[in-house]
Amino acid sequence: MTIEYIVGDATVPRASGLKIIVHCCNSIGAWGAGFVMALSRKWDAPERQYRSWFLEHDLPQMGDVQFVPVGNKIIVANLIGQKGVKGPGNETPVSYDAIRKGMETVAKHAKKHHASVHMPRLGCGLAGGSWDRIEPILEDTLDELMVRVYDLPTGE
Repeated sequence: MTIEYIVGDATVPRASGLKIIVHCCNSIGAWGAGFVMALSRKWDAPERQYRSWFLEHDLPQMGDVQFVPVGNKIIVANLIGQKGVKGPGNETPVSYDAIRKGMETVAKHAKKHHASVHMPRLGCGLAGGSWDRIEPILEDTLDELMVRVYDLPTGE
């Protein structure tokens, strides 16, 4: 597998067929900063379903993934990959183990449905992760899949 890096918007995945947009969510049900804002500007279902996930009896656990169809052959994968939110005493809430577990789930789903996988630099924004640690996880878990990572143009 080769990761293709693209300058562009991860909410507009470039591929034919079914596309899965993966992003890192926190473990406390908070939605309101980072990449999720771009998702919410395009679709209301990922936020709505993520918030409702935290109202269920069995709360999501680290590494769990929620697949949310949003139309146009696009599915958003809400991956619980960060413990809480960034703040004093929690400067790097990313969990590399949770990212790995979640990406294994994404890989199974993508292979089953013949989908490509798209994402921003997962876990490296507000979660405080290092791409040098995330990239090998993607290489280990997403073999045989088309994977595209999007960076916004400079200044955006």
